[in-house]
Amino acid sequence: MNYPPKHHQDDDINHIIEVIKTYPLATVISVKDNQPLITHLPLIYDNEKLIGHIDIYNPQKELLKDDNDVTLIFGGPQCYISPTVYSTTQLPTWNYIKVHLKGKVKAIESKEALKQSLITMTEFLEAPDHKYILKPDNPRLDKNLNYIEMFEISITDWEGKFKLSQDKKPKDTKLAREELLRANQKSVKAFLDKVF
Repeated sequence: MNYPPKHHQDDDINHIIEVIKTYPLATVISVKDNQPLITHLPLIYDNEKLIGHIDIYNPQKELLKDDNDVTLIFGGPQCYISPTVYSTTQLPTWNYIKVHLKGKVKAIESKEALKQSLITMTEFLEAPDHKYILKPDNPRLDKNLNYIEMFEISITDWEGKFKLSQDKKPKDTKLAREELLRANQKSVKAFLDKVF
């Protein structure tokens, strides 16, 4: 049995890639001795592979090599949908976009590849304004290369979970979409005002 139901799954790889590119911070899950190790890392998509970097003191580093299995979760927008949002009678629900991936990971040993990858990742994350450019001759970059390891994940399984009120009438689906936009813009400020 597939879960969530088919109408809440999105197998369009282009939609999944768009989530990865728009929300690149992944939850990276490895398992050692039946215990999960979990780290949150930005990963950059490149031709059915994901490129990332990890601090050498992170214990999960040892599992991000040797064709080990890894599970990844990327999270898109999400929010509570009150029945008051809909034009018809409904129950409360939660709408969200999540991507689950599985893959095989290998370490990339080259310091030159690591350096270029950090520059490329910074360029991607600075888009579209590119206010900051990480230059190859930056002395801080060279100093930190010995404390970072690069890895590459070959994606083996793709799963998009797009629960966006698709099972409702078209008007209610549109209203739920508008609520997702509104709630995400409003809730980030309210949250940050409380904790930061």
